Amino acid sequence: MSMTFSSVNPATGKEIQAYSELPPRDVEAAIGGAHEAWTGWREASFDDRARVLRDAAKVLRARSSELARLMATEMGKPVTQGKAEIEKCAWACEHFADEAGRYLAPEVIDEKASVFFQPLGVVLAVMPWNFPFWQVFRFAAPTLMAGNVGVLKHASNVPGCALAIEEVFRAAGLPDGAFRTLLIGSGRVREAIEHPLVRAVTLTGSTPAGKSVAALAGSVVKKTVLELGGSDAYVVLEDADLERTIEVCVAARLVNAGQSCIAAKRFVVVEPVVREFTELFVARMKETRVGDPLQEDTAVGPLARHDLREALHEQVLASVRGGARVATGGSVPEGPGAFYPPTVLVDVAPCMPAYDEELFGPVAAIVSARDETDAVRIANDTIYGLGAAVFTRDLARGRRIASRLEAGCVCVNAQVVSDPRLPFGGVKQSGYGRELGAYGIREFVNVKTIVVT
Repeated sequence: MSMTFSSVNPATGKEIQAYSELPPRDVEAAIGGAHEAWTGWREASFDDRARVLRDAAKVLRARSSELARLMATEMGKPVTQGKAEIEKCAWACEHFADEAGRYLAPEVIDEKASVFFQPLGVVLAVMPWNFPFWQVFRFAAPTLMAGNVGVLKHASNVPGCALAIEEVFRAAGLPDGAFRTLLIGSGRVREAIEHPLVRAVTLTGSTPAGKSVAALAGSVVKKTVLELGGSDAYVVLEDADLERTIEVCVAARLVNAGQSCIAAKRFVVVEPVVREFTELFVARMKETRVGDPLQEDTAVGPLARHDLREALHEQVLASVRGGARVATGGSVPEGPGAFYPPTVLVDVAPCMPAYDEELFGPVAAIVSARDETDAVRIANDTIYGLGAAVFTRDLARGRRIASRLEAGCVCVNAQVVSDPRLPFGGVKQSGYGRELGAYGIREFVNVKTIVVT
């Protein structure tokens, strides 16, 4: 039975547009067409592929305001953040256009043996709504430059963004069929994964979604890369520059209304400075402007859907029932839209959702630690391992602690962000594999050894 996708503005609750799900025959045609496009694209030189990716960057920048507005209306991202997201996508296109040839250059072992990196074919991407352009381009730019092609199963609440991405690549001159959007529900991901012409799968999303996709792909022996949930710990030590630390921590918690896998979520603060940190942090959270994502001065827009707000609020209430206290926020505002106020929970401890689970919204959990050793223990006391940060004036101390934190990326005195030049991904329940950089572009290639005697 065919279904309809409704694109709904989370700031108003009003439907923007309805889209019909692709029937199975059209999915079959799209995947078959992508494979056909791959037979030519894989033979294209790095220079030819790079021209397309650089043109994609130009298209993105030319349409930046339009695409930022689309994100604001479909999932609530403030337009200033949307424009920054589009610029980052353009950067990724240009970076891999410049560096793919170096990243994938054959490795000569000796006069007889060499290692080559050759494309696999059609890569299926199952992507989330929170960064509807960046998450896709983070996969697409290296994948296309490696000589693969892509089909996209995007989140059902951002169909307009999904189709706009396909149009960006079409306008950039990518061969017909080499990047296709599949408007299908999550219940039909299986048919795409099991399609014999799909060679690999990448997913960014929740840990339960990752487990499901990994099991399906494993049953048909297909490579996967999973970037999943996170509960990033920001460790604040007694010698931190608190003014600068507060600025970074608030920004890291409220980016994209807190709807980011690598947003700061747990603030592990040593006892000598926990009181001062909390007072300054709460004051800054209270000052943050929440409102219409189409307004340039809005810092925090609505959550992407009402059901997500309800789930977040229940996590807050459950944490309070477990002994946490609300220092600011923590209540559902009246009026239209899926808005939720910047919220700070203190006295957070194990067995509370704010400690054990990922809070996907503008809710910060402050956890007190006795000292540095206790702070590292608390930071690692999680099923997740995506990102982390440590704040200290002693950079050698910061590097030492960073090496002890269990995460795919650790920053010292800075917010955790992804960067096209650097590998990105997690450990534990945050997934496996890497995106971006040299490690990311090599995930979906055949690492082929050729020996001539």
